[in-house]
Amino acid sequence: MATLAELRAEGRRIEVRDLEPNLTGTGADPQIGIGQRALLIQTPAGNLLWDCLGFIDDEGIAAVRARGGIRGIAMSHPHFYGVCVEWSHAFGDAPIYIPTADRQWVMRPDPAIRYWDGTIEPLPGLTLIQCGGHFEGSTALHWAAGAEGRGALLTGDTITVVSDRRFVSFMRSYPNDIPLPAATVRQIVAAVAPYRFDRIYGGWWDRVVDRDGPAAIQRSADRYIRWIS
Repeated sequence: MATLAELRAEGRRIEVRDLEPNLTGTGADPQIGIGQRALLIQTPAGNLLWDCLGFIDDEGIAAVRARGGIRGIAMSHPHFYGVCVEWSHAFGDAPIYIPTADRQWVMRPDPAIRYWDGTIEPLPGLTLIQCGGHFEGSTALHWAAGAEGRGALLTGDTITVVSDRRFVSFMRSYPNDIPLPAATVRQIVAAVAPYRFDRIYGGWWDRVVDRDGPAAIQRSADRYIRWIS
C-alpha cells in the first residue's frame, strides 16, 4: 500500500476535465489502481463529489475550489472510498454519505461520515439510490439536471458501462468474474427505474452511455439474465 506522499513523489497529479455543463471529472495521471475517476456535480445548492478518487493534491483541491468546492461526498461502493476523508477535511469536513449496509468496509471512521439506507437526497436534485449487487450497499446517483436537463445516472460499477457503450453489465466480483443471480439484476434495474435519465456515467473516463440510458439498462439486463439462465 502506497502513502499519498509516495504517490506524489512518483510524479502523480490530478487531471481535470469538464465533461458537460456543471460536471467535472478528476483523475490521477499516471493512473492509480484500476484507473477510476471522480465526478464533481455542481448544483445551485452546492457540489457533490462522486466516486471519490484515491489521490489528492493541492492542484486538485484548487481546481475543485475554483468550481465551488464540495458540500458532500458519496461513492458507488467501497472500492472507491479511497481518501474520501482527506477530501472531506480539505473542504470543511464535508459530509461523506455511506450506506449502512457497507459500514463494515469503512477502514477510517470519521465524524464526517453519515450513514443512510434506501435513498437519500444529499443536495436538492441529487438522489443516492441503494441498488445492491456488487456490494450490499452498492449505489447509483441520479442527477436530475444532468445531460442538458434530460437527467443522468452516475453508476461507478454498480451498473458498469462496458466497452460497447450501448450496453452495461452487473457483477458480484469483477476481478474474479463472479456474476450476479437474475433476481439481483432485476432488483438493480427496479431500483433505478422510477428515475428519469438519458445519460449514464460509469466509473472511467470513456465509459458513458450518451443517450437512451434506461433502454440500455433494460436490454443489458435481459441479455444478462438470458445467458445466465
